[in-house]
Amino acid sequence: MIWALSVASKEWGLAKLPPRGWNSYDSFSWAINEQEFLDNAEIVSQRLLPYGYEYAVVDFLWFRKNVDGAYVDSYGYDSIDEWGRPFPDPERWPSSRGGQGFKEVARKVHKMGLKFGIHVMRGISTEAVNASTPILNVYTKGAYEESGRQWYAADIGMKYKTCAWMSHGFMSVNTDLGAGRAFLRSLYQQYAEWGVDFVKLDCVFGDDLDTQEIITVSKLLKELERPVVLSISPGSSVTPSMAEGISNYVNMYRITGDDWDKWTDVVSHFDISRDFAAAKKTGAAGLQGRSWPDLDMLPLGWLADPNAKHGPYRKCNLSLDEQKTQMTLWSMAKSPLMFGGDLRHIDEMTFGLITNPTLLEINSYSTKNMEFPYVFSKEDLRCTSCASTQRFLSQVMGTPDDKVLGLTSCSNEKAKGWFIARDYRKLDQICCKYDMKNSDSLSYCFYKRKPLLTLGEEIMYEQDHQENFHLLASESVEACLDASVDRKRTASERDSTFLSSCKRHASQMWRLNDNGTLVNTYSGLCATTNSDKVNTITGGIRSWIATGRRGEIYLSFFNLNSWRTLISARISDLTAVLGSSFVSKASCNCKEVWSSKDFGTVGQTLSMMVEKHGCALFVLNCGN
Repeated sequence: MIWALSVASKEWGLAKLPPRGWNSYDSFSWAINEQEFLDNAEIVSQRLLPYGYEYAVVDFLWFRKNVDGAYVDSYGYDSIDEWGRPFPDPERWPSSRGGQGFKEVARKVHKMGLKFGIHVMRGISTEAVNASTPILNVYTKGAYEESGRQWYAADIGMKYKTCAWMSHGFMSVNTDLGAGRAFLRSLYQQYAEWGVDFVKLDCVFGDDLDTQEIITVSKLLKELERPVVLSISPGSSVTPSMAEGISNYVNMYRITGDDWDKWTDVVSHFDISRDFAAAKKTGAAGLQGRSWPDLDMLPLGWLADPNAKHGPYRKCNLSLDEQKTQMTLWSMAKSPLMFGGDLRHIDEMTFGLITNPTLLEINSYSTKNMEFPYVFSKEDLRCTSCASTQRFLSQVMGTPDDKVLGLTSCSNEKAKGWFIARDYRKLDQICCKYDMKNSDSLSYCFYKRKPLLTLGEEIMYEQDHQENFHLLASESVEACLDASVDRKRTASERDSTFLSSCKRHASQMWRLNDNGTLVNTYSGLCATTNSDKVNTITGGIRSWIATGRRGEIYLSFFNLNSWRTLISARISDLTAVLGSSFVSKASCNCKEVWSSKDFGTVGQTLSMMVEKHGCALFVLNCGN
């Protein structure tokens, strides 16, 4: 099957279909070089482009020297130009020498018929801020001046808002300043000049939410003369309500932590994908086109590990049935499909999986995609009441009903209930009621204290954060409530702690709102309490349903159990979900994709034995 590629955004709109391509992260981490990238891009062009895979994306730290001492959060190994902007490490990307950046790589990728993408970090490089590099004015081609003076990187970098998991690398830019916006404009103007078609902006979403930077970058991309797809990440703690004010500014947005080749990671995507489908976020309005909830890359084939300093050296750990389950869920949920394995070593089984014509048809053109809640089995271990779209931090102390502290959107009613408990002999306390109907239902209390700052930071604090405070577990221990962690989390991972040594960082600054919500300065998310029993069941059965453009119905069964399970669905329940326009008779003609089994005419009930961690995918025709 040959897939029509999207064209310029002014004619079609950006990301009209879920974007599809290849990304270097799963197979090379940050250590990929120019030849390795171009070799993979050539295979994308030759073998995957006919199936709609059109993007070739360099993931993070392409500007970092791959030498002894360099790692993800190292300092002093990055290449930056005279304006404080990252440029490719010339040892790994030799064509970048002489100020060429990614121009030559992009030219070759475009010649292959593909589109070129890069990963970028939030804000500005710490090295640029410490070096106080001047800021480029793209209109005058000289240093940016305003209010009678020249502006520098040190003027716009927000040192108290460094990326939580790359604190030595990047920090937020003050976009309220003209100089801050000028820096970001020079950054994205340079990417456009290089020939970039796709930007993956990291450390701005989920627990690292930076709404101002997302909106600013989105507006700057609109100024460019070329269409650029905007993808944002990571996705920890993301909820539909958080995405409500963001999705129309972007084209892809991650809704989970990093997905790796672990079964627990695959399982963690079922609840969150269901919630976003129910919220009608799939294919909603986006930046100059549409936006798509992103379940992350497909870690299939030959892979490396996070933070590795050389290319792929191991096979995917998922079984074939688990890989089919992942690919089927990603397709039914209409997630972007970004393959992550090294294409130089792709095997025919993996190639057949990511190019399965039925899955790609569903991913691009199906509608009414949603979880189908009516499947059943003898055990019926579905956990439809165990849904959770929150990412919990951890339990810090014994609390009623095993409550844990987490983060959620501040519009969530569950975020309310925080109040000040004053004690004139001690520090004031900030406490939470986990049951608003019970005045004695205290879940947490923390001691409130003004952050300890230097003189310069004190001035900035008084200007921007005078209502914010630190929260301590006790008066005698310097351990503060921290809303983020110092590394990226995987999709299934829960934080092991949320107390850390007190520091001058926005992730430890909190503000109590009049409506009883406790908001974190770093991410803008609010603290809430919930049961730590939520989302601990990884077994059971699930199902998704969608409709095709020729009137067909797609129905998938997922067996999350560790044993073979007979899963069934009644034909009459299809009508309850889709209506009589798709199910106009009491029986359906049915074929199953993975087994190629023709079920013929199915009357009352459709049943199939599904292997552990496996799935079934049916194509049904139930019309006249």
